[in-house]
Amino acid sequence: MGNNQGRASQYSENSLTLVGAVALGTGVMIGAGIFALTGQMAEMTGALFPFAFVSAALVVSFSAYSYVKLSNAYPSAGGVAMYLKKAYGATLPTAFHSLLMYFSMVIAQSFLARTFGSYTLQLFDIGDTSVLVPILGVALLICAFLVNLSANRFIQGLESLMGAIKIGGIVVFGLVGVTVADKTEIISLGSQTSNSLLGFIGATALGILAFKGFTTITNSGAELKNPHRNVGRSIVISILLCIVIYALVGLAVSSNLSLEEIIETRNYSLAAAARPAMGEYGLWFTVILAMVATAGGIIASVFAVSRMLAMLTEMKLVPHSHFGMPGSIQKHTLVYTIILGLLLTAFFDLSRIAALGIIFYLVMDIAIHWGVLRHLYSDLDARRSIVAIAIVLDLVVLTGFVLVKIASDPLVIGVACIGMLAILLGEALFLRKNPISSEGNNH
Repeated sequence: MGNNQGRASQYSENSLTLVGAVALGTGVMIGAGIFALTGQMAEMTGALFPFAFVSAALVVSFSAYSYVKLSNAYPSAGGVAMYLKKAYGATLPTAFHSLLMYFSMVIAQSFLARTFGSYTLQLFDIGDTSVLVPILGVALLICAFLVNLSANRFIQGLESLMGAIKIGGIVVFGLVGVTVADKTEIISLGSQTSNSLLGFIGATALGILAFKGFTTITNSGAELKNPHRNVGRSIVISILLCIVIYALVGLAVSSNLSLEEIIETRNYSLAAAARPAMGEYGLWFTVILAMVATAGGIIASVFAVSRMLAMLTEMKLVPHSHFGMPGSIQKHTLVYTIILGLLLTAFFDLSRIAALGIIFYLVMDIAIHWGVLRHLYSDLDARRSIVAIAIVLDLVVLTGFVLVKIASDPLVIGVACIGMLAILLGEALFLRKNPISSEGNNH
C-alpha cells in the first residue's frame, strides 16, 4: 500500500556533523551528570565524591572501546540494537538487552525532567519536594516531543547552541567556584559520611550514569557525515570534554558547600553552591544554566532513543501498533518514548530513577562487551584484553551498587528485577509467537 512507505522510519543521510554528534552526546551527559548526581554521589561516599567521578570515567573509558570499534564497523541508526544483533543475531538476547538500553534511556529522560523541575523551583525559593517538580518535568517532556517532530537540521542546530551555552556556562561556574574557594573551606577527607569501599563503588556506578550519554551518539550513524570515522571520534571527544568539566565542577561544589549541605541539597547542589560562590545573581545564572542543560539533554535523548526503538521494530524484535496514528514508525516510537517518560517523571523520585537507569544500563553494557569478546573481536580487530577488563569493571561496579541499594532501598532492586523479568518473559512470548526467519539470525 502507498501508506507503507510513510510507515517506515526515515533518516536523512549526512544531516549530522561531527560537532552536532558531540553536542548530542554531551547534551545528555552534562544534563544528568553535573546537576543531579553530585549530591547523590556525596551521600554514598562522602567527601570522596569528586574522585568517584574520576573512577567512573576510568570505567567508561574501557567501556567506550567496544562502542568505538562497533560504531566504526557498523554505523547505523539502530546503534546498540544493531551491535547486539551483529553479536547475537535476531534472537531473545538481542531483543532483551536492546530493550534494557531503551528503558535506561527513557529513564534518563525522566531523570533530566525531574532535575529541571528541582532547579527551576530554586528561582522561587520553593523546595524540591513540591508537586511542581513532576509537573514541570512533564511540561518539559511535552516540549521536547514537539521539538523532535521537527527536522534533524533544526534539532542539530538547537543542540549545538544549547551545547555551547552549557559547556561555556558550566566552565564559568567551575572556574569562579574554584577561584573564590579561599573564602570557604574545601571539604576535608575526614568529613566523609562513609569511607567504605562499597560506598565508593556505589557512587562510581552513579557516576557512570553521568557518562552513559555517549551511547546516544551510536544511534546517529545513519545520519552522521563520514560515520565510519566520526561516530567513534564523537564518542571520544564527548567523554574527554565531560571528564574535564566534571572534575572542575566537583571541585567548585566541594569548595563552597559543606558535605552536609551537599547531601541536603542533593537534587540541586550546583544552585546551592552558586549562592556562596557568586551571590544571588550566581544562583540565577546556575539555575538558568541547569534549565538549558536538562532541556537540551532531553531533546538529545529523545532524538536518539526513538530511532533505536524504530530500528528494533524494523528488525521485528518488538511488537508495534500504529494505534491509528499517521506518519512513520519513527514518529510512533517518539510518542511511545514520551509517554513512558511522562509516567516515570510523574511517579518516581530522582534517586530511584537513577538506580533503575544504572542497573539496566550496566546489564546491557556487559552483554555488548561479551558479544564483542565471544563473537566479533576478529571482525572488529579488537583487543580482547581491553574488552575483558571492561566486563570485570562493570561486574564489580554493578555488584557494589546493588549491595548498597539492598541495604538502603531494597524496593528499587525489587522493581529492577521484576522489570527485567517482565521484559524477558514478554519478549520470549512475542518471539515465540512471531518467529524470525533464519536469515534474520545471521551474525
